[in-house]
Amino acid sequence: MAAMTFAAAVPATRAQFAPKRASKARVVRRGVVASAGKRDVSTDAAALEAPLCPKSAESIASNIVYQTSKVGAMPLKFETDDMYRATAESVREQLVENWNATYKHFHAENPKQAYYISMEYLQGRALTNAIGNLGLTGEYSDALRTLGYDLESCASVERNMGLGNGGLGRLAACFLDSIATLDLPAWGYGLRYKYGLFKQAIDAKTGQQMEYADDWLEVGNPWEVKRTTAHKVHFYGKVVDGKWVPGQTINAVAYDSPIPGYKTKNCISLRLWDAEVAPKDFDLASFNAGDYDSSMGETNLASQLCAVLYPGDGTREGKALRLSQQYMLCSASVQDILARFKERGNTDWDALPEKVAIQMNDTHPTLAAPELMRILVDVEGMDWDKAWALTSKTVAYTNHTVMPEALEKWPLELMEELLPRHVEIIKRIDEEFVASVKAAYPKATEEEMAAKLGAMRILENYVTPEEAAAAAKAKEAAAKAKAAAKPAAKGAAEEEEEEEEVEPPAPMVRMANLCCIAGFAINGVAAIHSEIVRTFTFKDFAELYPDKFQNKTNGVTQRRWLAFCNPALSELITETLGTSAWVKELDLLQGLREYAEDPAFQKRWGEIKRENKQRLADLVFEKTGTRVPTDALFDIQVKRIHEY
Repeated sequence: MAAMTFAAAVPATRAQFAPKRASKARVVRRGVVASAGKRDVSTDAAALEAPLCPKSAESIASNIVYQTSKVGAMPLKFETDDMYRATAESVREQLVENWNATYKHFHAENPKQAYYISMEYLQGRALTNAIGNLGLTGEYSDALRTLGYDLESCASVERNMGLGNGGLGRLAACFLDSIATLDLPAWGYGLRYKYGLFKQAIDAKTGQQMEYADDWLEVGNPWEVKRTTAHKVHFYGKVVDGKWVPGQTINAVAYDSPIPGYKTKNCISLRLWDAEVAPKDFDLASFNAGDYDSSMGETNLASQLCAVLYPGDGTREGKALRLSQQYMLCSASVQDILARFKERGNTDWDALPEKVAIQMNDTHPTLAAPELMRILVDVEGMDWDKAWALTSKTVAYTNHTVMPEALEKWPLELMEELLPRHVEIIKRIDEEFVASVKAAYPKATEEEMAAKLGAMRILENYVTPEEAAAAAKAKEAAAKAKAAAKPAAKGAAEEEEEEEEVEPPAPMVRMANLCCIAGFAINGVAAIHSEIVRTFTFKDFAELYPDKFQNKTNGVTQRRWLAFCNPALSELITETLGTSAWVKELDLLQGLREYAEDPAFQKRWGEIKRENKQRLADLVFEKTGTRVPTDALFDIQVKRIHEY
């Protein structure tokens, strides 16, 4: 595994940033004195030594100025976007010390670690969240003021990471924040989408939504670090003697972002995978020979895999791409998890469930289960029963959908083409599960058993080769019997019409059912949701596996959504409670109940609310030219309008 360190090549000659205005604060760059009152740059600065982990406003300002010098040739004007990036680089340096220490600590302690796999992470802006968790909001705000900027303006130019859409992604992001704050060992895994879902705009004349590619990576992402870690992910091909011979291969390359906890040294990682083709795997001979389709096949696949979140799946090609995305996420993540298991000195596979927990956020990461089976059986040489015992103690499933008809499923023939070895594994899991259900209900009638298996088995509308052969034999016998009993024809007009055969429905792979069978735990995200999952969505599974079902009520982190985004209200709450501990212990907010009828408290609360509404009204006017009355009740949807 690559060590968590940052290295920047610092050019010998740089352009020089100057604060926009003078202030009383003394800001001195090491090796050069910054001139005040100018916004242009010069090129006579010498190489600088980075101030390490500054904690005061003065030293932070010095560090920010240092960050402005690291980019070589600078633009003639130093705008707010440039200051945001310099500030982000400064904050990232603050995080590195904790990030490295966290990784080393977990490596040495070798604890059981959770790995959260999700197709979405709706992270939100990182700058204010990071300095808030570091407890340095005031210091960074003061430092930027001495340089002629303000924190809110710098934070406002940050482009949101285009990794998520709604509740699923925000849940994942809040989980990571809470995990880091609670000093728990965990990592997040996702995909590094180049264009996100889409960028929304509303046509001023028609009111219709316009959709554009998300440009969040257009100017780079100062929070991420590209690693040398990469894993090969295979697609297509065939199975020969029980082993997969793939048709196409890409490299899943790791990009890490730090996730700091609140006022703790624990700083975990969100690892995103991007798809590339290794130079040595590029077929240069075919390309030079003009066979572009063949030589660029894997390159084109790599460029498509991480292009957008949730590509349209109305076509077979769209379905194949979306399923390929899911498999890339699962394969790269599981390979990485097992590599870290070994890296920490674990040699006994029996200890895997004691060291690793893989949480599948919805059904998108379902293929993590058969991928873990494939690696344990085909790569590590483990027998099937032992591999299944370990897998079923390692993976768990969070459900987000209660309507059975909305649960994710894929055409079996498509999956068989894309992932032939995984379909073999899934078929065997399904076969053994069917046998276990029959053994669990020996007194069930044929109709009762058909209903249970119809609801629970992984493969829907699927008949085994043996069942198909038996059905064909029975059909042939019935046809012969019918022909023998048929009366002699009385003329062409009296001939019976041949019965038209009805095409059977296509076999499907039901991902949620595979999750329920493979997972050691199944949870909803609210008490009522979990109850519906247990008593309705997966009623038969709950009867078979009652101990698997549980609830995990999910909220949003009070740090991002209250303490950092509403500082005036946060200050009032802290002042009223006499402590800021509520930022980490939300139950303490119950202490506000005794002030609910207090006139002074109500007055302050109302003033803060009106000030915030006025700021929102000003923003609405700035963006749309429409004046909204602040005395009105604001009903706000902060979400893109999507097809689902």
